Amino acid sequence: MITIDPVAHALIPVDSAAATELGAPNYDEFQSDEEVWSLLQLRPHSVLRVTMPHCHVATAAEIGDEEDPETLWRATTAMATLIAEPLTREVRNILWVYQITDPRDPSIRQIGLGGMGRTDEIRTTEHPNGTIIRNEGIRESKVKGRARLTEATRCDMGTVNNVVDDASGEFQAALEAHAAATAPTFETSDELGNHHKVWIVDAPEAIERLRMLLAAEARAYVADGNHRSAAAAMLGYKNFLTVFFPAKTMHIAPYNRLVKTPAAKAAVLTALNDQFTVEAMDGNAAFQPTETHQIGMYDGSRWWKLTPKPGTFDPDDAAQNIDADIVQRLIFDRIFGIADARDDRLTYVGANRNAEWLQEEVDADRFDFAFTLAPVTMRQFIDVCLQDKLMPPKSTWFVPKIRSGLVMALLG
Repeated sequence: MITIDPVAHALIPVDSAAATELGAPNYDEFQSDEEVWSLLQLRPHSVLRVTMPHCHVATAAEIGDEEDPETLWRATTAMATLIAEPLTREVRNILWVYQITDPRDPSIRQIGLGGMGRTDEIRTTEHPNGTIIRNEGIRESKVKGRARLTEATRCDMGTVNNVVDDASGEFQAALEAHAAATAPTFETSDELGNHHKVWIVDAPEAIERLRMLLAAEARAYVADGNHRSAAAAMLGYKNFLTVFFPAKTMHIAPYNRLVKTPAAKAAVLTALNDQFTVEAMDGNAAFQPTETHQIGMYDGSRWWKLTPKPGTFDPDDAAQNIDADIVQRLIFDRIFGIADARDDRLTYVGANRNAEWLQEEVDADRFDFAFTLAPVTMRQFIDVCLQDKLMPPKSTWFVPKIRSGLVMALLG
């Protein structure tokens, strides 16, 4: 059973124009603090002034430390301004229907139900029967950072993306029927052109009907926001801000890697032949694989296609069957000596940057190698969850991304 509770006290944009002013990518979609700062210069009213307060400064040179007490003070001040300014209004006891579409791709229509999930339903070692299944390791320092920010601002605005099976399609049909029957409360587009619509649901009978449909789901899977949900649990909160999306509406894009290493390129190619079939790619076009177990590598001279040889991974182990795990074990650890996926020599690049961008980073000598991976399939993702295993770090990039600042839960 999955429980969704209404948001008791929420802060939302007053209209679509305000949603455009306030909305922002989640903090983990940026490659650097400088990117956050640059976006704040273009849209100073965005919620990044609260979610990334160390970047809410006059010049890039003044970007501070996330853990600095002054940073939390800046976030608290920005939150008070956000509540008081005419861009926002307060509502109570609401759920919301949330739709994200990509106008360039009519097949992408991600629709879900937003509200408050329950922390006691998250599956952990202490709660092995929890029905909300995490599949990614948690970095305690990152959780503490989000927890400090939530506690200081008395606001939960880091929405967790959860997936449910919805095998019957009834949940999705109800959400689409609601969206078709009423005009959205507000709508906006993001930096990538994706369109976001929100329908605030405040009628008690509609809330109860949607809650009952979700309660019929046996389990949910955390797609984005493991650290955000963990922060709520760390603080002892009963609930965390979330949207539950039917699996059939979800899309996973590639999650690639850049590497800094002194390893000689010729020696790397020789070592790769032990575990992979190595093929040189024709021409100069960047290579972004689309098939599982095809891996792209750029060494500054050309692109190569790497295919893991039989026996290098266990196909019955859902986590080992993920290409990110194969690359980490057989290349980063075995050849480069980078055993820890959190090593600073590794940079993870989501699908908001393409393979051409990775090639340019290597050509500019900022990195030595680029690795491109096919997107994880939804079946692979769910299989890892059902085996109670962890996804390799930074292996799933769900698109389109939930927009921060459209619905915020006030906790005070």
